[in-house]
Amino acid sequence: MSKLNIGIIGAGSVAEAHLKAYQANEGANLYAVADLNEARARATADKYGMDKFFADYRELLADPKIDAVSICTWNNLHAEMSIAALRAGKHVLLEKPLSRTVEEAERIRDAVRESGKILQVGFVRRYDENAQIMRQFIEKGELGEIYYAKASWLRRLGNPGGWFADVERAGGGPLIDIGVHMIDLCWYLMGRPKPVAVSGNVYNKLGNRANVEHLSFYKTADYNAAINTVEDMANALIRFENGASLMVDVSFTIHAKQDEFYVKLFGDKGGAEVEPSMVMVSEKHNTILNIFPQTDSTTFHSASGFKREIAHFIDCCRDGTTPISPVDDGVEMMKILRGVYESAEKGTEIRL
Repeated sequence: MSKLNIGIIGAGSVAEAHLKAYQANEGANLYAVADLNEARARATADKYGMDKFFADYRELLADPKIDAVSICTWNNLHAEMSIAALRAGKHVLLEKPLSRTVEEAERIRDAVRESGKILQVGFVRRYDENAQIMRQFIEKGELGEIYYAKASWLRRLGNPGGWFADVERAGGGPLIDIGVHMIDLCWYLMGRPKPVAVSGNVYNKLGNRANVEHLSFYKTADYNAAINTVEDMANALIRFENGASLMVDVSFTIHAKQDEFYVKLFGDKGGAEVEPSMVMVSEKHNTILNIFPQTDSTTFHSASGFKREIAHFIDCCRDGTTPISPVDDGVEMMKILRGVYESAEKGTEIRL
């Protein structure tokens, strides 16, 4: 089978993960890249041996040789670019979150339906080997009815600054950036029950912690300590139609002893932890057992996650099957995320 010609829109840090995964895939040919920074686009094209580079993404989309694109840009550009790509006849892998607002998400969904093209949302943690293994156990009833999940990703010093700290470009802070991963992974493993209500809080107390010395953390190329219009921390309780609930908290910065990261699921027959490592909790002969599935990878590795995500995208483009992270799931996730922000603003539970 001939290789799919791939275009990359946006050549920042997350694009590197896509580029490396496409480069390693025998079904893909890295063909062109577009970035507002033309020098960066040129450098990326040279690094990965791509035929073309552009400063305007519309010129990339106008090339009939391109079959599919990865969109790795600021969140405020997701709707505009993905809709344009779909209308240009390209399949789309769109980095999470789907958009900044529910209205944008619904417009993207409409464009997917009108075009008949594939749009895969970049919920990369769904594609992790451990997540897929756990999904199989859950589907076979090992946990029984999952009625509660709990997830936390607290970075004590982790505001990357730049566009991540700009609400106009990002749409929010840690909730929409890393919280989307935690909520989505739990929701996916719970069987994607229909969300019906959310209650949440957001806090902006510490800013970007530019005053902290002696500790390093990731900063964007356009880091500016004077710009920070997103929350430091958010928490939420999400209720589902089947009676299950999910509690989550995330932060860019918080006064904690150390970073915290976990995903836990609780069912009437057993429990499980997926992050930071995989373990199942069961009962046998009146004894509680901790079960550690044996795999080559005990924790999530972004490189392998992106490779699996890209491989799935290429397969879906070839055979027309719906991705395991379809546009409809992206829309539901935006309803949850915006519901949390609305709940925090109004101080009340929001019905979805």
